[in-house]
Amino acid sequence: METHAEENYLKAIYSIAENSPDAVLTKVVADHIKSKPSSVTDMIQRLSAKNLVDYKKYKGVSLTKTGKQKALQVIRKHRLWELFLVEHLNFSWDEVHDIAEQLEHVKSPLLVDRLDAFLNFPIRDPHGDIIPDENGNLRVDHAHNLSEMKKDQSCLVSAVKDSSSDFLKFLDDAGIGLETELKILGITAYDRSVLVLINGKKKLTLSEKVCANLYVNFI
Repeated sequence: METHAEENYLKAIYSIAENSPDAVLTKVVADHIKSKPSSVTDMIQRLSAKNLVDYKKYKGVSLTKTGKQKALQVIRKHRLWELFLVEHLNFSWDEVHDIAEQLEHVKSPLLVDRLDAFLNFPIRDPHGDIIPDENGNLRVDHAHNLSEMKKDQSCLVSAVKDSSSDFLKFLDDAGIGLETELKILGITAYDRSVLVLINGKKKLTLSEKVCANLYVNFI
């Protein structure tokens, strides 16, 4: 059975590797979890001994099939707990990440299955991320990045890439959440900032960085 720290490393490697098909460098893992490279190397070697990662010195680390399944189990629990906290304990979407980080290490599969059923087998967490099923499968997400949109197109916000408290609070202040309708009124060539109409009422200019952290579906 994996320790909390081992599960956190598996989840971190999975998260980083989502955006790259290549092996993940230990320095990148160290930066991601804010740890010393030497400590990261020690942990990766431990995970390698358990056949949870493939590690080649100077080339990086990747999850084995078993390691990926373990990572997705942790992610499944994390996202289910986030949804439970928002829907049933009245937490806001910017408050739940750190609490779910603690709850995701619960080992009981029965509890997780009961939680899933209690929530009526949800597909997405409060941030719009797909929740892996009990077998570790992820549904294909066909969402687009807001930065891909063109002038006069309309869309609904489906997920956020950055689930940090600061970004989510920014969105709350802007009146943007999941299922918010955005219409592209203009795009500035110089800095790629986007002028949007929010739910047909409020105009707001969003920076390129903000657009890169919002996923949308065309309407």
